[in-house]
Amino acid sequence: MKAVILAAGHGTRLGKLGREKPKVLVRVAGRELLYRHLYLLSRLGVEEFVIVVNSNTQQQVQEFLQGQNYRWSLVVNEAPEKGNGYSLLLTKDHVEGTFLVVMGDHVYEEAFLEKAIKGKGLIVDREGRFIDHEEATKVSIQGGRAKDIGKAISGNAFDTGFFVLTEEVFRHAAEILEEKGAVEMSEIVKRAGLEVTEVSGYLWMDVDTPAEAKKATRVLVRNALKGTGDGFVSRMINRRLSLWLSERVINHLTPNQVSILSSLVGGVAALLALLHPAAGGILYQLSSVLDGVDGEIARASLRTSPFGGWMDSLLDRGVDFLFLLALGYSLAPPAAFWGVIAAAIFGSVMVSYSTERYRAAFLKDIYREIPIMRYMVGKRDERIFLTMVLCLFGMVTELFLLLALWTNLRVLATVALVCKKEKGKRG
Repeated sequence: MKAVILAAGHGTRLGKLGREKPKVLVRVAGRELLYRHLYLLSRLGVEEFVIVVNSNTQQQVQEFLQGQNYRWSLVVNEAPEKGNGYSLLLTKDHVEGTFLVVMGDHVYEEAFLEKAIKGKGLIVDREGRFIDHEEATKVSIQGGRAKDIGKAISGNAFDTGFFVLTEEVFRHAAEILEEKGAVEMSEIVKRAGLEVTEVSGYLWMDVDTPAEAKKATRVLVRNALKGTGDGFVSRMINRRLSLWLSERVINHLTPNQVSILSSLVGGVAALLALLHPAAGGILYQLSSVLDGVDGEIARASLRTSPFGGWMDSLLDRGVDFLFLLALGYSLAPPAAFWGVIAAAIFGSVMVSYSTERYRAAFLKDIYREIPIMRYMVGKRDERIFLTMVLCLFGMVTELFLLLALWTNLRVLATVALVCKKEKGKRG
């Protein structure tokens, strides 16, 4: 299947952003709008892209595309003032059969696209959860087809800027162009009485202004939260801070850079713990907050990778080991207590290792496969927060006694639950 991406607009409403680069190359949540279309649609089976640009943006878009591993062709609209329907008409000789049409200045979540590409005609949304209803283009639907469309009408759905069309659409576009000398997609929709497919409740929005670019970044970051595995502290405290940070750094830092930064903060926390456990505990908690940022921006910016996940896990284990070792050393404990410290370090590392190893062995998330584990206390965020609190109260000895017992019991419980599940499979 082919997809047409309409990107011939000048982007004047984007202000400085639109003057610096073509609208489709504006970064939203760490990725160019155009890249988002290419990446997500190719994952869903689109094999070739036809991108309509204007003569002023042709070179920059072409240079960007040459660095991407997708099949593409450019169509230049020398008269973008004739409307986005005219841009579509210019692609007539580049597509055949059924094809997709996407507005280049829109963002969509993958779940929306998965359903939309299976539809027909104009894809609409009756909820419009992420858009300004006053500014949005409404669609009046009758008998499963578009009766009217526009911003001023009182429609019963919203135009998502996504279409599944056939070559028949070009006849309507040509007729309108001949009559008016210009043609908009909304006019084609109304003239053709396009079939309508509803895909409601998912993330999609257009990006016309700097405020909308900022909003889209915020929504994409918050929509990219991982579904399972967060502990109580992450849900109630850490995520509130990490999301705020992610929204502000996602266009400037990569996930791996944030992973390294988080680990450096954790390393400094370990050194500080040697001299001042309370201050070290606070910095250790800060590293835990930062540890959530790399995953958030990786998912929101479409940069998740096995290497990134592996490196993040490895660095986390290293930070935990170093901090607890330094904290134990700060106690200047008797030789016998080093056994407790070793048990606490071992258990802390094994809690995370047991869940990560499950993912590697079974290729599944243990928190999805064994839901009760979501409610078992002792996840990394909870341990680190407890460590900070007890360090602030000068209860370092009690901390090690608690960790030695708590973490190892949790590991044993994990083993028991996994064994029970596997035994149940075998009957």
